[in-house]
Amino acid sequence: MKRSSSHRALTYGRYFLMSVVALVLLVAGVWSSWETAQHVILSKGREHGTITIAGCGEETCTGSYDPDGTAAPRTGMTIEKSVAVQKGEKLPVVVKPGTAEVVRAGTGGLFHAWMPLGGALVLGALVIGGGLGLTRCAWASAALGGAVLAGAFLTI
Repeated sequence: MKRSSSHRALTYGRYFLMSVVALVLLVAGVWSSWETAQHVILSKGREHGTITIAGCGEETCTGSYDPDGTAAPRTGMTIEKSVAVQKGEKLPVVVKPGTAEVVRAGTGGLFHAWMPLGGALVLGALVIGGGLGLTRCAWASAALGGAVLAGAFLTI
């Protein structure tokens, strides 16, 4: 049976729309992850040290910062709050240049920074598999996103 041109147009329109949705999800995941990840990945030349958590609020925790090297210790530094942070805990961190904000360093910090991308990959897998019918690509996306989320869970 021959398909009509309107049926083909709807099929191509669906593929186009689902491709745009998947692309927007992945770009948004990279965009939101890069804000923190750039300080962890490109940490050469940035100030490294440890923060001792003094207390936590709704979204951030504060504490005293002890830098590696000869720089003077500082108080009132902030770090994004996570479930695993407890008062008195010492974390390796990198200072965001020109701010009193720090981000986790090392493997745990790397996974934590890329968590938004991991979530976007898992969510995008549903669009890729269900909307586009690319099941192998969807499984790969879901596995990669799941690995990032599991890595963050295990290292933090």
